[in-house]
Amino acid sequence: MQAVILAAGEGTRLRPLTYTRPKVMLPIANKPILEHLISELIKVGINEIVLVVGYKDETIRDHFGKEWNGIKISYSMQRKQLGTADALKSASHLVNNEFLMLNGDAIVGNKDIEEILKVDGNVIAVKKVNNPQDFGVVEIENGNVKSIIEKPEKPISNLINAGVYKFDKKIFDFIEKTKPSIRGEYEITDSISLAIKQGEMFKAVEIEEWIDIGYPWDMLKANEYVLNKIKGKIEGDVEKNVSIKGEVIVGENTIIKSGSYIVGPVIIGENCEIGPNSYIKPFTAIGDNCRIGICEIKNSIIMSNTKIPHFNYVGDSIIGENCNLGAGTKIANLRLDEKEIYVSVKGKKIPTGRRKFGAVIGDNVKTGINVSINVGCMIGNDVFIAPHTKVDGFVESYSKIW
Repeated sequence: MQAVILAAGEGTRLRPLTYTRPKVMLPIANKPILEHLISELIKVGINEIVLVVGYKDETIRDHFGKEWNGIKISYSMQRKQLGTADALKSASHLVNNEFLMLNGDAIVGNKDIEEILKVDGNVIAVKKVNNPQDFGVVEIENGNVKSIIEKPEKPISNLINAGVYKFDKKIFDFIEKTKPSIRGEYEITDSISLAIKQGEMFKAVEIEEWIDIGYPWDMLKANEYVLNKIKGKIEGDVEKNVSIKGEVIVGENTIIKSGSYIVGPVIIGENCEIGPNSYIKPFTAIGDNCRIGICEIKNSIIMSNTKIPHFNYVGDSIIGENCNLGAGTKIANLRLDEKEIYVSVKGKKIPTGRRKFGAVIGDNVKTGINVSINVGCMIGNDVFIAPHTKVDGFVESYSKIW
């Protein structure tokens, strides 16, 4: 069995994190989203992966190569991101008669994939969610998909299309007949609708372990999900008077200095220096070559080569690569009125669905001493923030804040 994974998208809703990497290569528990998905496919016996790539494709090709963990990796280039049907069409010459198709920006459990593979014929995975209006809502009749309604204002149910399919090559006949959507894209759901009208059957299989990563705060949800499954492993050095509780992974050549207190699940990469007197709380992922000093970090993703060395607080946040937080820089993660936090995405205020959410900080950001970053702040790449500054809202890349 082959699997085709759509990994060509830019991920504009995940900016600034996707200015320098495709969304499928964003780290969850120190591994790219795409790596987690491929690992789950390997567990159910998939032996060949076709990756449809486009935006910053060299990042994906360099990471996975032509063979990864014993499975063959092939690539198809979607030069313009013209929709999911167009993406699959670009890989038509690489697939056999029956194959899985998955969106590369979601995490799916291997048990659910296994259930899909057990079903004969075409399959569409469905999932119950609290916000069906943001997805394609699925109407089911006698266990088969009757229709898919994209992002309806008044959803008929909370059952949505999870973006995991099993097809045979007949789907390409309907892709050829698919017309552009209102957005000017060729959508696989439109191809499926054409097939259903002509008598093709698509079995609906409800799945459980599924996280769609559309916005930065979804990364924190996925990070928590993955970290909840880890088993502790200490490969670095731990000095005396360090407390480690729960499942904690410490990478090679990392040193945890005296007085540090780590409560798992937590993952810390290679070549890091933690402490002395660092307090790292659950659901934190720290990448490689990081320096964490006398500070508190909670439920956050800290990417590689970043330094948070002196009297800092980081909660419920995502910090990109090669950042440096000056002494006393603190990120707020809770409104004083404790209401839901909204953030600015593509010029619009978007609800996060979270009461606690700190900041999203791009790559190469530097802050001076005693900088205050407010809840829901989005800071672009290569931003310089002067000492004693309060930062709020959306900050464009290459800005200087005084």
